[in-house]
Amino acid sequence: MPDAAQYGDVGSDTLGNIARIRGIQLPNLARLGLGNIMPLTGIAPAAAPAGAYGKCTLASPGKDTTTGHWEMAGIHLAKPFPLYPHGFPPGVMSEFERRIGRRSLGNKAASGTEIIKELGVEHMRTGSPIVYTSADSVFQIAAHEDVIPLWELYKMCETAREILQGPHEVGRVIARPFAGADGSFARTSNRHDYAVPPPPGMLLDRLHDLGVPVHGVGKIFDIFLGRGISDSTKTKNNTEGMAQTLEAIEETGRGLIFVNLVDFDQNYGHRNDVEGYGAALEQFDAWVPEFQSRLAAGDLAIFTADHGCDPTTPSTDHSREYVPLLAFGPKVHAGVNLGVRGTLSDIGQTVAENFGARLAQGQSFLEQIL
Repeated sequence: MPDAAQYGDVGSDTLGNIARIRGIQLPNLARLGLGNIMPLTGIAPAAAPAGAYGKCTLASPGKDTTTGHWEMAGIHLAKPFPLYPHGFPPGVMSEFERRIGRRSLGNKAASGTEIIKELGVEHMRTGSPIVYTSADSVFQIAAHEDVIPLWELYKMCETAREILQGPHEVGRVIARPFAGADGSFARTSNRHDYAVPPPPGMLLDRLHDLGVPVHGVGKIFDIFLGRGISDSTKTKNNTEGMAQTLEAIEETGRGLIFVNLVDFDQNYGHRNDVEGYGAALEQFDAWVPEFQSRLAAGDLAIFTADHGCDPTTPSTDHSREYVPLLAFGPKVHAGVNLGVRGTLSDIGQTVAENFGARLAQGQSFLEQIL
């Protein structure tokens, strides 16, 4: 985006750089119009795209998960959630340790898997929880389930959430339990997020008011604190997320299915794993025909992202980029160029209009594609 320099992201181009450096085969996304959005090495523009295509600007300041997802739902932030690349200030940590009755380890920005390798043994010896942050606005607490039981870890997160207010109001506090022995530590599926409550009036609130069911897949429930979500499925990885999406389509007669596939940035973007990211994109692309075959006559599908996360740059942070927009379904006009949208809220406004609702932010493109 034009303001990328303010975020240290000049040159970031997640899809473009992966395509140029590794090469990616995405025939199904290309058929929908991915190569029509911008030039991509090895992905030619479709002569007759099967979907509508464009890209979205992130109108809010910042580039984290909560900011992007909230903007999709019609919420624009006045200021970004705070980040702590050098760890949390002494005042925050001393109050946290006083209230939980334990000292802590870490207090730095780190990969979740790497920090338990680094500090897991000391944690088991001392009983001190591991505190760390990431590219997101998060306060994460890792603890071995045999050392600090889940109920206590969750209580620690609730305590941190109470402390992190005002200028230190991070987007999420996250419990990161793990298990195993030294050399084989692994995070468990008992993760729990404590997010900042979204302001009222966002997309999921509006749909709930109209009795429209919303099924969340992946992190969606945690990002929105469950607001307006009638059913939810947690996932461990992209494979599970894609499978749960197909299941949700079969089980959901009407409403919104809101999906987050976690592996792209969590496993590959943040770890600068170009090969893994490319392979994950190809896996997703191979899944698209099955997904399309499940769409009913009145279904609309939208593929997008909440931010960039370029694995080819020195930074392991998210990146301030336009995000791709592909819309398709049996009733969608093929080949519609949706252009550069002013905000991710255009997606939420489109969904809202479909169900007879209206958001404060965003311009619907429903009429353009139907």
